[in-house]
Amino acid sequence: MPKASDIKKNTAIEVNGRTMIVRDIVRSVPQGRAGGSLYRMRLYDVVTGAKADETFKDSDMLNLADLTRRDAMFSYIDGDEYVFMDSEDYTPYHLNKDAIADEVLFINEDTQGIMVVIIDDRPVAIELPATVQLVITETAPSIKGASASARTKPATLTTGLVVQVPEHISSGDKIKISTADTKFTGRA
Repeated sequence: MPKASDIKKNTAIEVNGRTMIVRDIVRSVPQGRAGGSLYRMRLYDVVTGAKADETFKDSDMLNLADLTRRDAMFSYIDGDEYVFMDSEDYTPYHLNKDAIADEVLFINEDTQGIMVVIIDDRPVAIELPATVQLVITETAPSIKGASASARTKPATLTTGLVVQVPEHISSGDKIKISTADTKFTGRA
C-alpha cells in the first residue's frame, strides 16, 4: 500500500469501494501545518466515468486497484473512440477520446510503447512511453547559423500539439517530445 505522496497520474486506486483512475494531482503545503503536504487528486470512476475530487494527506495509505497493462499499438479512430490493438493477441481495445484526452496529442500511427490499462477486463486508460517521435508540420523558417542552444520558437506537430523548439529546427523535421512535460528533447 503506497502513501498518497507516491501516487502518480494514471494510477488506479480504490476509494470508498470504487475503482478510480488518477487523472491529475495538485500538491499543496498549507501554512501553519507542521510539514504536512496535501495531495488533491482528480479521480475518474472506471465503471461510470464520473469524476470526483479527493484530498489526501501525504502520509495517507491508499489501496492500489488490481489492474493489467497490455502492450498495444494505435490502430485507428472510430468516431469519438480510439482503437488500440494488443501487440500479442491482436485484441482491439476501444477507448473514448474523453478518457484519453491528455494523451491524444502524443499518438500517431508510428507511436511505439503504448500500454493499455485494463481493469476488470475493461480498457480504462493508456500509458505513453517517456518520449514520442513526431513530425513538425508548421514552424517559422530555420535561421542559418542558429546554434542548438539559441532561442526557441513554437512548432506545430502532426497531432496538433504545439511545442517550443530551437531556432535551427525546421518544418518536416522529426523530433522527440517528452510526454511527461511536453518538451522538445532532440531530433529523432
